[in-house]
Amino acid sequence: MDPIEALERVAYLQDRGLLPSQKTAAFLRAAEVLRALPPGELDHRLATGTLTDLPGIGASTGEVITQAAAGRVPQRIADLEASTQIPLGDGAAIRAALKGDCHTHSTWSDGGASVEAMARTAMALGHEYLVVTDHSPRLTVAHGLNRERLEAQLDEIDELNERLAPFRLLTGIEVDILADGELDQDPDLLERLDVVVASVHSKLRMDERAMTERMVLAIASPHVDILGHCTGRKVQGFGADQRVIRPEASFDAELVFAACARFETAVEINCRPERQDPPPDLLDLALEWGCKISIDTDAYAPGQLEFQAYGCDKAAAHGIAPEQIVNTWSADDLLAWTRSHPST
Repeated sequence: MDPIEALERVAYLQDRGLLPSQKTAAFLRAAEVLRALPPGELDHRLATGTLTDLPGIGASTGEVITQAAAGRVPQRIADLEASTQIPLGDGAAIRAALKGDCHTHSTWSDGGASVEAMARTAMALGHEYLVVTDHSPRLTVAHGLNRERLEAQLDEIDELNERLAPFRLLTGIEVDILADGELDQDPDLLERLDVVVASVHSKLRMDERAMTERMVLAIASPHVDILGHCTGRKVQGFGADQRVIRPEASFDAELVFAACARFETAVEINCRPERQDPPPDLLDLALEWGCKISIDTDAYAPGQLEFQAYGCDKAAAHGIAPEQIVNTWSADDLLAWTRSHPST
């Protein structure tokens, strides 16, 4: 096994298992160290026992390199393949029908991988398209994109689409729903994007009436295509935030999902294990209102793109038909839908 590929596989699997990002970063840094070595240097270091003298190569990364260079599958990879495997049950048919993922992040905001790395993983997983939805500017903790940076990202996506065709990167944003229901990006720029996911990230403890008004105003915007992680809950910690548990936001779900149905805004099944949003009762209510569904990973790293298995099993358990799920549609059909929302 190639040592660089082995290090990158460890990073992928650690992301899939939601291990702390610092651990993943160490293996990716080690891969870059190896890439920079002159020919023959790695063999020399292995032969002389000086591998860990290299800056950026420690005991754990050195062990993976040594085992891979010896032609073995590193034990760390074997262990992670088993411990982070994501089972797929009754949702297998829905997963097979999915053509893309409508909610993902990159290093443009607070993701851990480039747009290209996320795209290439999506391709390897069998997707036809991937929507890049980095955060909006007021979410400064997530390094949200202001107008200039978002426009620069659009240029990068154009260039990548030329190289990656027929795979398609679709432009997008996870736009913050502000406290007054306004959207955290210029309307003319939102109009240019292929897919807009709107989510609440702040003041999650607002009273029910105010939160309902806030969400409905955003849903009614013709720019909004998908309502992201609607309750904002976190049911378990992950990574370095193992103790972070967050209750559901309070809102009138009948009114919110009625608005989603009225304005053709899909309700997201957020596949992240720590979110599992919406909870079962609210998903049933959204379905009663006839809402469209989007099964999205909200991935921040390549390995997390496999999280869709969780959402597919959830969709199957609730009897959701594939044609009701917007990312079972082709990219052209998805874009025809996002461009046709009724206005207020």
